[in-house]
Amino acid sequence: MPAERISFGTDGWRAVVADDFTYANVRFVSQGVAAYLAHVSPEKAVVVGHDTRFCAELFAREVARVLAANRRPVLLLDGPAPTQVSAWTVVDRGAAGGVVVTASHNPPEFNGLKYKPDYGGSAGPEVVARLEEETARAQAVGVHAMGFDEAVAAGLVEMVDPRPAYAAQLARIVDLDAIRSRGLTVLHDAMYGAGAGYIASLLAGGATRVTGLHQERNPGFGGLHPEPIAVNLGDAIATIRAGGIDLGIANDGDADRVGILDEGGRFINQLEVAALLMWHLCEQRGWRGPVVRSITSSSMLDRLGELYGCPVEELPVGFKYLGPRMREVDAILGAEESGGFGVRGHLPERDGILSGLLIAEMMVQAGQPLSAILARVYQLVGPHAYARRDVRFDREGYPERREALYRRLRANPPSTVAGEPVVRSRCDDGFKYWFGDGSWVLVRMSGTEPLLRVYSEAPAADRVERLIAAMADLAQAELPAAPKGPAHG
Repeated sequence: MPAERISFGTDGWRAVVADDFTYANVRFVSQGVAAYLAHVSPEKAVVVGHDTRFCAELFAREVARVLAANRRPVLLLDGPAPTQVSAWTVVDRGAAGGVVVTASHNPPEFNGLKYKPDYGGSAGPEVVARLEEETARAQAVGVHAMGFDEAVAAGLVEMVDPRPAYAAQLARIVDLDAIRSRGLTVLHDAMYGAGAGYIASLLAGGATRVTGLHQERNPGFGGLHPEPIAVNLGDAIATIRAGGIDLGIANDGDADRVGILDEGGRFINQLEVAALLMWHLCEQRGWRGPVVRSITSSSMLDRLGELYGCPVEELPVGFKYLGPRMREVDAILGAEESGGFGVRGHLPERDGILSGLLIAEMMVQAGQPLSAILARVYQLVGPHAYARRDVRFDREGYPERREALYRRLRANPPSTVAGEPVVRSRCDDGFKYWFGDGSWVLVRMSGTEPLLRVYSEAPAADRVERLIAAMADLAQAELPAAPKGPAHG
């Protein structure tokens, strides 16, 4: 029986360990990367990194020994590292590209591979298509692999410490000295992931203190889902509410996403974080230029774009769309609802460590607590409430459920949701419906997990909940029953 074709989702290939994410399949994808690079960059090295998930370093060795057998030099990171640290190593070392063993914010049973081209961002759709083709070819004809120790002895694998170069890059973007000297108390929740120790190391040596939470390696993530949203940050929220903390920074499993908590332990949702970052770049730094955002992100950015003269463009979900567009238009900010943010002068890629430090820099420059700064931003953009509801399904049959929903909504789009007339819609990545005052609701099924997600933004929280409930009911009307997940606001 032929192997099932390996497909890449929103950001790389992800699968359940010991089910589809196996050593054999990792070798197939690695051979696909090697074959692809043979056509586009025949001589340069490839960076290989990994996060803190189960056996991640062993899977990284599998990638390295396949690449080495294809006579491709490998720069193998010497320990767990955030995805963006691997990506920066690609740029810093002039590598052909990078492969990162990570499933990002997915639940603990998942692992995955992300491919980073030579510019350090996410691979665009055309590159993903080529990688899938080469991987399918490897599944059909086999792979080349050599022993790991043999590859090291042959000089084809070099162990690399990526931290000094990454720290130097962030020091070029953020005023770390100003943050260090300010005397802030920062809580960093690494969620047992690859970002452990990074905030503390970058801010060491001054009056600012960093308190770490969940910094140890735990492939089961302590029973947490390593996505930095309010429902998963109970320990961090409780710690801040006990007093004495100015800012909470949380990162997902591979630390490319960020969650922010203010001095009172209030979770600042990712749409608010996007608005804060844009305000900081435009108001405090005086930057001007395009902004690109995902279809699930906030219209607050559109309002700020009007105020500061920055064009804002809405794109499908994923930095495989945002990153290439950031490069094309030299965007000052790329923002997605899931807490991924990229800024000009760095990678065209999300960086949860950098994003947290930019929020700290903003607070230092404003001389105000985060809650007061957010209030200032709301004075500019007006009231905006937001929430997201996740509905989880069994993995078996999920692709068929997704296709059935999309087919039905394309054939019979709703004219009203929760009794409100739909004035326009968009259906190139999920289904987004706008109402007369600019409020919206969107439903899409995840490309990396068996999830149906419903999002909404409106001036009032109760209206957001009504729109989400109505859209979730409409979407599930002909789908198998599934428990409703919590709304994340």
